[in-house]
Parts: sequence; structure tokens; C-alpha cells
Amino acid sequence: MPDIQRPQPHEKSSFAVLALGALGVVYGDVGTSPLYTMKEIFNPAYGLSPDKGTVFGTISLIFWALVMVVCLKYVIFVMRADNRGEGGIMALMALVLRGRRKPSQRAIIISLGLFGAALFYGDGIITPAISVLSAVEGLEVAAPALHPYIIPLTIGVLVGLFLFQRMGTDKVGKLFGPVMLFWFVTLAWMGIDSLIKSPDILQALHPKFGFEFFLKHQWHGFLALGAVVLALTGAEALYADMGHFGRKPIQFSWIFFVMPALLLNYLGQGALILRDPEAISNPFYLLAPEWALYPLIALSTAATVIASQAVISGAFSITQQAVQLDYIPRQRFIHTSSSEMGQIYAPFVNWFLLVAVLALVLAFQSSSNLASAYGFAVTGTMTVTTCLAFIAALDVWKWQWRFAVLFLCVFLTIDLAFFAATAMKIVDGGWFPLLIGSLLFTLMTTWRKGRKMLIGYMQKSATSLTVFLNQIKESPPIRVPGTAIFLYSRHLSLPFALLQNLEYNKILHDQVILLTVITQDIPYVLAKDRLDVEDLGQNFYRVTINVGFTQSPDIPHALELMIEQGIKINQHEAMFFTGRETLIPSSSPGLNAWQERIFIFMFRNSSNPILYFGLPANQALEIGTLIEI
Repeated sequence: MPDIQRPQPHEKSSFAVLALGALGVVYGDVGTSPLYTMKEIFNPAYGLSPDKGTVFGTISLIFWALVMVVCLKYVIFVMRADNRGEGGIMALMALVLRGRRKPSQRAIIISLGLFGAALFYGDGIITPAISVLSAVEGLEVAAPALHPYIIPLTIGVLVGLFLFQRMGTDKVGKLFGPVMLFWFVTLAWMGIDSLIKSPDILQALHPKFGFEFFLKHQWHGFLALGAVVLALTGAEALYADMGHFGRKPIQFSWIFFVMPALLLNYLGQGALILRDPEAISNPFYLLAPEWALYPLIALSTAATVIASQAVISGAFSITQQAVQLDYIPRQRFIHTSSSEMGQIYAPFVNWFLLVAVLALVLAFQSSSNLASAYGFAVTGTMTVTTCLAFIAALDVWKWQWRFAVLFLCVFLTIDLAFFAATAMKIVDGGWFPLLIGSLLFTLMTTWRKGRKMLIGYMQKSATSLTVFLNQIKESPPIRVPGTAIFLYSRHLSLPFALLQNLEYNKILHDQVILLTVITQDIPYVLAKDRLDVEDLGQNFYRVTINVGFTQSPDIPHALELMIEQGIKINQHEAMFFTGRETLIPSSSPGLNAWQERIFIFMFRNSSNPILYFGLPANQALEIGTLIEI
């Protein structure tokens, strides 16, 4: 963890560079939605015929969905709810928790945030599967005989993508922006070429066609919202990646580049369907001239890989935030860049996502089948974001109640309409993100509850630091040369490992440092606020390392900061002592039977503290204890 103050995006790069970078990372998901959105809307399951009224209605719904949800909700409003420049569901949850002290309110906010985060993992599984599969399906348009190769090629691309994660995105990330720039230019070019042939499609932007669509199709029109929402997939990334590029470059890229390119392409697809109703089989690829089909397939595959990369990286970031905020067990993280703190690799999460993604591709076999599973995770996360943004409007933006309620009513109505439409597809595939989300939500809430019980037990059994210091002052134990550093929880007065070491070995080191790591509810802690040192007397020091929820604790680096503050430590001879609790079931558990088993399993499989905190293995010692829960 470098001892630097985190620079703001504008301090590192020019506005143009940041806007280009946003194209490559932020807009990969929503930018590849034209591959499958119109195709899915006219899926035979919805019973919609490609007549003029229906095509105009679908284009109108897509346009106004982009305006209301992306432009107004995310770009104008939600992106104002930044947690010291950082965005995303976990950052938003931490932000709104800051102003709420009542346990009941905090419990509701935490439940919403954790469920939204759990659904984001579902999105992280489905996005690579549907995006890459829809791109490779272009081969079938070019040559129907290539159909048997679609699944194997998709699997090959996905395996390569996940194998690449361990290398990081530091070098390749610079290529993402130009590739996506070319992608959006291509989208606009394809759309304009079709618009020139059928300019009447521009009338579809009028909202009346959206209303007439519902009046004409009624129940089938409502169900079709479950496909219209596919145009909004990736909207959450605008907010989640705000800390990497800054609010203004993301807003600029959307309003002046991404939105126009997407709209032109959707209009072009609509015009094509009116000219040739048979084009509903795959309007995106049929929009391209025959000579451009194979290059377009290659470009689409590259774009979908980039879109998938952004979602996977987001899953790594959310996992790190959840670990730091103590909502899931410790995980091993690898920093893949020496200059960018946000670029991390989480091995367990990576392989979990790969297995789940491959299972999805093999189970659903086509992008149309996967579309049934896709919308539920997206709309669920968007609904949670609206609810948390409502609280931010009251506590952070200081809105009056009537304006905050108006915000909630307008956007929650839209979100719930999409959510209800996608919920209709639970049997057809929506069950998958619901299952993943429910499973992860259960794991996170069980971990949180179990941790509270464990901390409560340890607090009751803990010895007062003041009493201990008085005791060793009156009856000094044997002090041996060297420095002993005891890592312990901030909830305890004195580390169990210190007491056990003294009880069994009857000695204390000449210098004792009680070291604890505290995660603040902000994304980054500046260098000047990183370390708190308190001299307790008798050569005892209490040292607190403050980190943000996007930072990883680096104990060896903290030692260097201690030396700078006047504590004399030989880093190569100091011994680190950590506690290792072994949990066993209790005869009167505070958790029910299944929660107890889940918590004990998670606790036993959490990352070893020596590895997690980056301690030198030859200078670290674990002292274990048995605890009943």
C-alpha cells in the first residue's frame, strides 16, 4: 500500500484521455447491448409482430428508457452520491450508513446494500456469457454451417478471458479505449446507413408511440419490458467506475458520444426490420453489409470481451470492499499494477465466475435463452440503487422531503416496472441470478451475524489493557530482547495471543506493539491519516492502521511509517503474533443449526492472516484458541 495521497483523476490525466478511458471500461456493457436487445424484443415468446406500430413503439421505449434511467437517474442524480469520489453499491451503502444511527434503519440499509451487491455478482456471471455468445453467434449469420462451432468458440474465448485476469489490465487497459471508440463509431455508421434509407423511423422517438405500444399489446407489451431492459445493462457501471475516471469525463462520454451512437444503431435496426421483417432473426448483424460481416464479428467479440472485463474487475473490487467492511471472510488479493491501487485480482472469485459462466453457456446454449436470465439481476440492482439514492438525497444532498419522495416515486416506478417484467421470466432463466443473489446474500448476512457473536464473546473474555499494564508493573515478568507485534481486533482491549504467550512462556519481549487495522467508511485514507501511535508506557505501543474500504492493509509498510514516527524497530528481527480461533459448535448456539455450520465453514476457509496482511512467514507465529459459538 504505497504511502501516497490518492490523486484525483484529473490530476493524473487530461480530460480527453479520461473520457476515452471511460469508453473502454465504463461503457463496454451497455455499449454491446445492441447485439441482442432488438433481437430479443422480437423473440417469438413475446408474440410481437414486426409491424410499423410495434417497431416504432419498441424504439420509443428504448429511447425513453435510456433517457430516464441512464441520463436522468444515473448521470444527473445518482453520480452525485459519491463517497469521497468512489461509486458503486457498497460505496453508496457505506455513505448512507454514515448518517443513520438507529439499529433498525442500519439493518434495512445493510440488507438492501448486500442484496444489491449479491445481484451484481449474478450480473458478473451472466454478462460475459451473453455478451461473448451473442458476438460469436454472428458466425451463424455469415455461414449457417458454422453453427456447431459457436459454443466451443465461446468457451475458448471465455476461458482465455478468465485466464488472463491474473496478468492484470495495466498494459492491455490502454488498448480498451481506442477499440471501444472504433466500436461506437461503427455502431453509429451502421445506424446512419440504414437511417438514410428509411428516415421515417426518426418519428419513433416521440413518446406517444411507447404509450400506443402498451395500449395495443397490453400484457404482451408489459412482458416485452423484460427485453427492453437489456438496453440498460451496464448502466450501474457508470456509477461503479466513477472513482477511476471522475464524474465529468463519464458524463461527457455518455451524453456526447455513447448515447448518440447507441440511439443511431437502434434506429437503424428498427428501420431495417420495417424494410425486411425477416431481419428480426438477428437485426444487428444483418444491418452490416455483407463484406463487413466477418470484421464486424471480430470487432464485436473484442468489444464483448472488454465489456466482460469491466464486469469481472467490478466483481473483484466489490469483493475487496466487502472484505474490508467485514461482510465476507478474508480473501487473497493480488495487486496487478504498481501504480494503480484499484487494479486487483481475486483468485477465488475469478475461478468461481469462470465455472459459473461456463455452466451458463452449456446450460442455456444461446443468447436468446440467456436473455431470460439477464434482466432480473440488472433490474434488482437498479431498484436497490434507487432506494439508497433516496436516503442519500435526504442525508447527503439535503433535499426537502417532497423532492426526495418525488425522486423515489418516479424512478422506483420505472425500476419496479422493469423488475416485475423480468420477474415473469424466473421460470425461463430468471431463477439463476435470483439463486446466486439469494445464496450470496445468505452467506454475507450469516457471516455478519456470526462475526458479531464472535466479537461479543471475545469482548466478554477480554482482559482490560489498563489492568494488565498495572499488573506487569507491580509484578514484572521476564523481558527478553526484541520486538513483538501482536495483531488483534479493534473490538478488544488486549490481544488473546499476548495473554496466551505470557501464560505459557512466562516472558514478554522488551518492546511490545499492539497493532490493529481499522477500515473506515471512506474509500481511501490519506497518507497523513494512515497511522495512529499511542505510547502506553513500559515500552508498550498501541498502533492503529487506518485504511479505506478500497485499500488493502500492508503491515510491513506500516512498520516503515512507525520508524518515521520515532519507534525503533528492527524490521528483520521483529516477531509477529496472530491469533487463530478454532470454532466449535456450542450446546446453546446463538446461530441456528444451518447458520452455525455455514459460519464455521466460512471461518475455517478464510484467508490466513499471515498471507492476508503480507507478513514475512519466517517472522510470524500463530497462537490458537478454541471458541464455542
